[in-house]
Amino acid sequence: MIEINPTVDFACKMILGNPKHPSITVHFLNSVLQFASRIVSVEIVDPIVPQEFDSDKLSILDILAIDDVDRRLNIEVQRTKIVAIPQRLTYYAATQLVDQIGKGDTYRQLRPSIGICILNAILFPKQPDYHQAFRLRTQRGLELTDCLEIHTLELPKYAGLNDNENLDDPLDQWVYFFRNARGSTRELLLAKLKDPIFEEAIGVLEMISRTPDQRRFYDARLKWELDENTRIQCALEEGKAEGKAEGKAEEKISQIRALQGILGETISDMEGLQSMKMEALDESIVQLQTKLRNRLS
Repeated sequence: MIEINPTVDFACKMILGNPKHPSITVHFLNSVLQFASRIVSVEIVDPIVPQEFDSDKLSILDILAIDDVDRRLNIEVQRTKIVAIPQRLTYYAATQLVDQIGKGDTYRQLRPSIGICILNAILFPKQPDYHQAFRLRTQRGLELTDCLEIHTLELPKYAGLNDNENLDDPLDQWVYFFRNARGSTRELLLAKLKDPIFEEAIGVLEMISRTPDQRRFYDARLKWELDENTRIQCALEEGKAEGKAEGKAEEKISQIRALQGILGETISDMEGLQSMKMEALDESIVQLQTKLRNRLS
């Protein structure tokens, strides 16, 4: 049984950003990008090294590569739908583009910057396709430049297969691998994924399980992810609670000012009322209501 989930960022980088397995990276890139001229080779710009296993830096877990025609490639994996991810992906791709220009360089030297995000969440709910490719084009399809390109792979949109169906499309094979590797067996996966590259990719997952340092870092990333998701969930819940409290406070403030107006009293300023605690607001309302009842009796 395969215990490692390839959508965990560390495992993904060991598969797609590993200088010992460049053929896996090349196969994945060709499957996603489908250029007329296939990518032949890649250079991994920032491989994981053993000294980094204890690091909590997130930047090392993106996959940065340069292909044989000098295109800049960034691959990342996200297991949850993070805030402003389209802006984030655009920023990363644009940064890769801008970083190519130094003093005395010309714009003609710019090579395409391409971002790929493997996303274990739904980003575009109204679009049925799991693969979206973005370029700088007009609404009618006229391309301005190929210098900036972003791809998203929304894994949950993949419909899956019946037992008797074959996987022929290379990108479908990769999405199937990312969705089904953990909890499956080598034999079952290879029965679906006929390309030899997946035997190599499965071997990387098995190596993470067998190598103490790699397994420790993988488990640490899972723990960090759980802690981070818990922190975000708590913050959201606290925000909702605060929002409800603020809403109640605004209602009480409006009630106080309305009662003061009915009684002909000086209406308190908003800033002063907003600085009061809920108990004090409640007390003011009771006092004003008592005054109003006494006046009407």
